[in-house]
Parts: sequence; structure tokens; C-alpha cells
Amino acid sequence: MDTLNLTKSLNLSFIEQVSKESGQNPSLCYQCGNCTAGCPYTHFFDYPVSQIMRLLQTGQRDTILSSKAIWLCATCETCTTRCPCEIDVAMIMDTLRIIARRENKVSEKDVKLFYDSFLNSMKEHGRLFEVGTLLSYNLRSGNFFADADLGPKVLEKGKIHFLPRKIKGRDKVAKIFTRFQEKAKKHG
Repeated sequence: MDTLNLTKSLNLSFIEQVSKESGQNPSLCYQCGNCTAGCPYTHFFDYPVSQIMRLLQTGQRDTILSSKAIWLCATCETCTTRCPCEIDVAMIMDTLRIIARRENKVSEKDVKLFYDSFLNSMKEHGRLFEVGTLLSYNLRSGNFFADADLGPKVLEKGKIHFLPRKIKGRDKVAKIFTRFQEKAKKHG
């Protein structure tokens, strides 16, 4: 891992931006490591959660936004639950993903494709349509037969359906997405 020149790469406005957008104060973190110790995905991250927090405290915008960790975080909230300073670390990770996505700095393209497929399903159907989400993701990612072996097992148990279910309020869910997109354009 490269050594960071903190005087050269310090970005104070990034710290302020993340604090404002997440509603959290990352300076409260005193690096106890509870977040990293509890994280089930630490082994897959390039930077453990506690290091992401430290990088944030030192304004290391480019390092954080190009990291794999912010995309591989499952937002299980174990880090948040374990934080003795009551920092919503999962919210900070979500905020970092949002900023990275907004700036088109996505290090894990398949994760982004899955998010997109998931959100499109929610917008279109008002709830998750599993088969449609999986097909959309597989086609867009080029992983055409990923998880195909699971289909028959889940279908025979009646856990998923070939057609989306009609739900009441589907139009209201679509309006939430529209409002969010309009707000994002304004703040752009």
C-alpha cells in the first residue's frame, strides 16, 4: 500500500460534504476498531472500515472514492451498532457510495449494476421482482448464467414468481423515485 502525503491530499471540503450529507460527525471516531472487528466483509475490503473512517478524518477523498470497501459494504449496520461514539458508520458508507456514484467513480462495476437492477425493479413494480432483477443484472453484467442453478430449487418452493406481482401504491413508489431524481438534478 502506498504511503499517503496528508499535507498534499487533504481535502477539508470533502470532510464537510460527507458530514453534511450523512448527518454524522466522523471526527468523533477515535479508532477503537470495533467497526472493523464486527464487519463480516472486512476480509474482502481493500481498507477496513476503521481505516475508511481515518481516511475520511484526514480528507483523503480520492483514496476513499476509488476504494472497493465502500462498494462491498453490505450496510448490515454491525459497525453502527458496535460504535461506542454512536456514529452511524453504515450511513457514512452509504453517503460515500452516493458521492462516488454521482462522480462516476465506481470501483466495483458489478455491484453498481446490481444496485441499478434492484432499484429499477423497485421503481417499475413497487417492490422487488426477483426474476426480473436477476435477468436484468445477468444481461447487463455479462454473467448470463450466474445463479441459474438456484432457480429450480427456489421455484419449486414457490419463493419466486416468473411474473411481477401487482401491488397497490406502485405509482406512489415510482413518484418517490421521480422526486429523488428531480432533487438530485437540482443539487447536482
